[in-house]
Amino acid sequence: MAQSCESREYRASSHAGTWYPGTQKELNKMIQGFLENTRGRVHGEIFGLISPHAGYIYSGPVAAFAYMTIEGMEFDDVIIIGPSHYHGFYGASVDTMAGRETPLGKVEFDGELCRTLIHDNKDIIYEAGAHAQEHSTEIQVPFLQTVLKKFKVLEIVMGAYDYKTCEMLSEAIINACADRKILIVASSDLSHYHSQKEAERLDQLVIDAVSHYDPKVLSNRLSKDSCEACGGGPIVTAMLITKKLGATKAKPVMYATSGNISGDYSQVVGYLAAVFYKEKETKIGIGLGFTGEEKIQLKEIAWKAAEAAVLGKKLSTVKNISEKLKEPYGVFVTLNKHGNLRGCIGRIISDQPLYIAVQQMAKAAALEDPRFSPVTERELADLEIEISVLTPLEQVKNFEEIKIGRDGLYIIKGYNSGLLLPQVAAEYGWTVEEFLEETCHKAGLPYDAYKSKDAKIFKFSAEVF
Repeated sequence: MAQSCESREYRASSHAGTWYPGTQKELNKMIQGFLENTRGRVHGEIFGLISPHAGYIYSGPVAAFAYMTIEGMEFDDVIIIGPSHYHGFYGASVDTMAGRETPLGKVEFDGELCRTLIHDNKDIIYEAGAHAQEHSTEIQVPFLQTVLKKFKVLEIVMGAYDYKTCEMLSEAIINACADRKILIVASSDLSHYHSQKEAERLDQLVIDAVSHYDPKVLSNRLSKDSCEACGGGPIVTAMLITKKLGATKAKPVMYATSGNISGDYSQVVGYLAAVFYKEKETKIGIGLGFTGEEKIQLKEIAWKAAEAAVLGKKLSTVKNISEKLKEPYGVFVTLNKHGNLRGCIGRIISDQPLYIAVQQMAKAAALEDPRFSPVTERELADLEIEISVLTPLEQVKNFEEIKIGRDGLYIIKGYNSGLLLPQVAAEYGWTVEEFLEETCHKAGLPYDAYKSKDAKIFKFSAEVF
C-alpha cells in the first residue's frame, strides 16, 4: 500500500559489519584504499553510473572505478535504483523513511521527491518489505558519502524488470526531477556462479549493449536469458533516464569477477562499473596535411592487414599510393570493439613508408598486443580502427608546455618507458598532472616518477582519424 514520505526515522544499515566494515574508521580506510587504486575520469558531464552491489571485498574495487569519476561533484539528488532480492511485488518501491544511516553518518532522503513519485504514479509505491533487508541500494551509500559533497538520496527498489516498467519508472523520474540536478546509480551484479570463461561470455553481452547505449537490446537479451544481470531492470531504466537527460555516451570503466579476488574461477560473479555522460568535445592532435582520400586509404590498408593477419592470409599488394603516404612517420594503430580497447601497437619513429608501417602495426595490434588475446575471426565485423600519425618527439623542459588534447607523452627512466597518445588524456578528462602520472604507470613506474631528475619526458602530437 502506498504511503506518504512522513517518517522521520533513519533506516539503519542492515549489512554494516558483514558486507562492509561496521566502523567509520575501517569503512573509510577500505573505500579510500579502493579509490586510490583507480585512475582517471571521463571527459564530460556525468548523469549516471552502473555499480555492483556484492560484499565490498569482492565488488568494491570495481565500484570504485565508477565512483572515482564523480569525486568532489555536487548533485541535488542521487537516485539509487536496485533490484529486489528478498521481496516479491510489481512495479517500483520508493523508501519513505527520513534517510539512511551508515557508519559514515546520516544521509537524508528527498521527501518531496518521494511524495511526488508516489502521488503521481500508481505503479510507484512504498512496499516496506522491499527495503527492510535490501542490500543493492544500501551498499552504494557509503561510496556516495565518501566521494560527494552535500546531496540527498532516493532509494528505489524494482520488483518488476520488464521494459514497460523500466519506461514507466524512467518517465516518472524525468517528470519529477525537471528542476533538479540528479545522478542515477543503477545497482547491479552480472552473471552468477558460472565458470570464468562462461561468465565473461555472458557478461560481454551486457557490456556490449551498455557500450552501444541500447536499453532495448539489453532488455531483450535479459528477457530471453541470453545474458544475466540481477539489476538488469535498473540498468535499462538508468539508460533510458540518462539519455533523456542529455547523456550521449555510455562507457564501461571496469569489469572483473569474484574470481579475480578469491582465486576460485570455477563459480564466479561478474561485476561492471560504467558511466553515462555527455561527451565534451575537445580538439585532438593537430593536422599533418593528409587528405580525406589518404585517410580513407590508410584505414582500408589497416583493416585489410588486420583481417589478413587474423585469417592467416597473405597481404595483397597496395596500389596507387600517394607520395605523402610513402613518407616515414611514427604511427599507432588502435583497434576498438564496441567502444572498448581491443589492441593498440605502434612505432614512435619509423624509417619505413607510412603505409607499410600501418600494415605492420595493424597486424601487431590484432595479434600481438600482450594485454589482450589475439583477435578472432568472429570479432572482425565489430572492430573499429583508429590511426594516429605522430609528429617527432620533443623533450619537455616545463610541464606547463603540455596541452591536453594536443599532446601525447612518452617517458624514459632507466630501463622503463611508456607512451600515451593525445586522445587518451582527453577521453578520460585528465589534468596535466594526472596525464604525467598515468604515463609513468604505463611505463611500470611509480606515479610520481616523472619528478625524478633521471626521468626524461617527451611530448608529441598526432593527426588522429
